[in-house]
Amino acid sequence: MTALTLSTSSAATVRADAVVVGVAKGAKGVVVAPGAEAVDKAFGGKLAGVLETLGANGAEGEVTKLPAADGLKTPVVLAVGLGDAPAKGDGYDHEALRRAAGSAARALAGSKKAGFALPVEDAEAAAAVGEGALLGAYTFTAFRSNGAGNGKNGKKNDGKSAPLAEVAILGGKPRDKEFKAATERAQALAAEINRARDLINTPSNALDPKSFAAEAQAAAKEFGLKVEVLDEKALKKGGYGGLLGVGQGSEAPPRLVRIAHTHPKADKTLALVGKGITYDSGGISLKPAGHNETMKCDMSGAAAVFAAVVTAARLGLEVNVTGWLALAENMPSGSATRPGDVLTMYSGKTVEVLNTDAEGRLVLADALTRASEEEPDAIVDVATLTGAMVLALGHRHFGIMANDDAFRTSIHEIAEEVGEQSWPMPMPEHLRKGMDSPVADIANMGDRMGGGLVAGLFLKEFIGEGIPWAHLDIAGPAFHEGSPWGYTPKGGTGSAVRTLVRLAERTAAGDLG
Repeated sequence: MTALTLSTSSAATVRADAVVVGVAKGAKGVVVAPGAEAVDKAFGGKLAGVLETLGANGAEGEVTKLPAADGLKTPVVLAVGLGDAPAKGDGYDHEALRRAAGSAARALAGSKKAGFALPVEDAEAAAAVGEGALLGAYTFTAFRSNGAGNGKNGKKNDGKSAPLAEVAILGGKPRDKEFKAATERAQALAAEINRARDLINTPSNALDPKSFAAEAQAAAKEFGLKVEVLDEKALKKGGYGGLLGVGQGSEAPPRLVRIAHTHPKADKTLALVGKGITYDSGGISLKPAGHNETMKCDMSGAAAVFAAVVTAARLGLEVNVTGWLALAENMPSGSATRPGDVLTMYSGKTVEVLNTDAEGRLVLADALTRASEEEPDAIVDVATLTGAMVLALGHRHFGIMANDDAFRTSIHEIAEEVGEQSWPMPMPEHLRKGMDSPVADIANMGDRMGGGLVAGLFLKEFIGEGIPWAHLDIAGPAFHEGSPWGYTPKGGTGSAVRTLVRLAERTAAGDLG
């Protein structure tokens, strides 16, 4: 992974392959952001004019490379756009810094070191730059013949796709406790987000429920976590009808993983539940052509939960965080669950399966019931659950539903605070009637209109009484199929990890919401 350091060097004296400076859109043209004064001085105070001549305007994510002027120790200056310049007296938004750093790091792929001279007026700003750069530098090469993860054929990586090796944050005060702690947090968080991305990007023939569970066991050993894996025999004995029903059509049997960070001084427990469908064909209700190719990403919720629990352990948070990974592969076969079948869930409720492609709510239901038995202070589930949520909110926002309005508001505020776009969604009770079944307690489908809300209402049925619960439908932002932007790569994004980690931090501080 890309190294992150705090440096006392100035933008003029840092020895690196490039120095990164920020520019913004001002009322009269390009404005050079704080941190770049030494670079601007080397250009005779005309850096903004040079950049405008090259077509730059300071727009968010805009990257402009130019040869360094005399007096600078780096051969290249990379100017990255921060968007609109803030009002006088205001600092730059942390998310703007995060995105700019990500764009710059990606543009410097193949370089050994870059000095980032972006505005870092405090430790949180430095952490935002570091976090964005580490996330923007991410690459997934495990399955390329010349990638870092292979090499069986003797080929060597040409280096062009290698991530930026070192990010030095200039003006970062390496001896300051707050700066040091903030950047250490950024390193741990980015490492686990990138772990989630790796899992999401791994093809389904290399990641099934069993191998995902093994990844959790390995991490538990490394970071001192408690882990328990229920295999198909244990699931059958325990009556986990949702997980078994979804997984019975596959040769790769399901798993339920419990992975937990515990702290001896903690008095609060947060339960996180993740949908982990390692491949979703739709089952007998087969997905149409063009909808199968990216379904390796249907375990993004479990990946986010896994990463959040490990991050909590790495940061030593004074809160108990228990992750539940509901893992299954949804395949059509002679043994697969059929539309019209009735499953008896772990809770004892019966579910008529009207559509086998509405499988995520079935595996989550079992995990939510099991998590509720431990009576945590709150439960949050994360899932790529419905296409309806993508239609409602697009590809960059995730939806938030909850059985407690204050808790939903708190989750939304946390998500916005850490730079994850989200939107609170309602849970209209009148939609519950559409899931009435003539043969079972409930059906797994209801009204087509408002399908994302219907899914949330289904999950609500499996939450223990009196437990605050929130549901994050990350179907839109979990997997990015377009061109990279900011710190968001093509492929798995690690959506919701930052929100879950900040929620754990707030819970540790006694502010659960």
